[in-house]
Amino acid sequence: MTLSTTSVYPESTADAFARAKAIGYDGVELMVGIDPAAADVDRIVDLSEEHDVKVWSIHAPCLLVTPNVWGSDSWGKLDKAAEAAGRLGSQLVVVHPPFRWQRDYASRFEEGIAELNEKYAPLVFAVENMYPWRTPAGRFAAYLPGFDPTQFSYDHLVLDLSHAATAQMDSRHLVDLWGSRLRHIHLTDGSGTFRDEHLLPGQGNQHAWEVVEKAVANGFNGDIVLEVNTRKLSGRGAGHGARFDALSEALMQTRMTVDRGIFARRDAQVRQEAHW
Repeated sequence: MTLSTTSVYPESTADAFARAKAIGYDGVELMVGIDPAAADVDRIVDLSEEHDVKVWSIHAPCLLVTPNVWGSDSWGKLDKAAEAAGRLGSQLVVVHPPFRWQRDYASRFEEGIAELNEKYAPLVFAVENMYPWRTPAGRFAAYLPGFDPTQFSYDHLVLDLSHAATAQMDSRHLVDLWGSRLRHIHLTDGSGTFRDEHLLPGQGNQHAWEVVEKAVANGFNGDIVLEVNTRKLSGRGAGHGARFDALSEALMQTRMTVDRGIFARRDAQVRQEAHW
């Protein structure tokens, strides 16, 4: 169970490392570009060593707010992510599908992701589910080749529960559809509005704890990353305040839920063996 560095915003990336250590997370997912330090690999190496907190995964800078972080070439950004992962010992890079105006990038996105997985193995490049943008005029298909990775050829997928809520989809259904392609979970929640809310798990309509238990019971053994919006929660520093309490509670609940999923998986295996 790791902590996304976005989960402490507006605190800094350095604060995220400190909080992860103080609360007891197994590591962090680095959101590249959330602040200047997050794009400075030398600084991240220092923070990881200073706090003894590993960067298990890297979220490539493919957001609207990071168009020029690590350069303007989309494939170059992913090569840079692989280089950073090598230095940090990270296992997975999270990638968003291209925006529809990135037509050259989108035209061979499926093939390109497959090539990166082959080139940099065992590092995994995993594509995240997104959502149609909803406006008063209707839905806008902002991503190419599409916001839902289910129908495409990607070998490795990231399930973000808030994105599923915004897309008015059911994360439990995606767990079943994706099977072994599910490699990474952004644990959060959403209520189904047009906004990407990133609520704390359990505060929305995605049945977050059921999703975690179902995924683990089905054999998922990838990383679960808490990626939530805590801007309205008070308290700075690593050891006090509502933000610290919320992140601590989420970690405890997730570990308990993972244990239930492991028990359910083992119980199913025992029953199957008995049937044989």
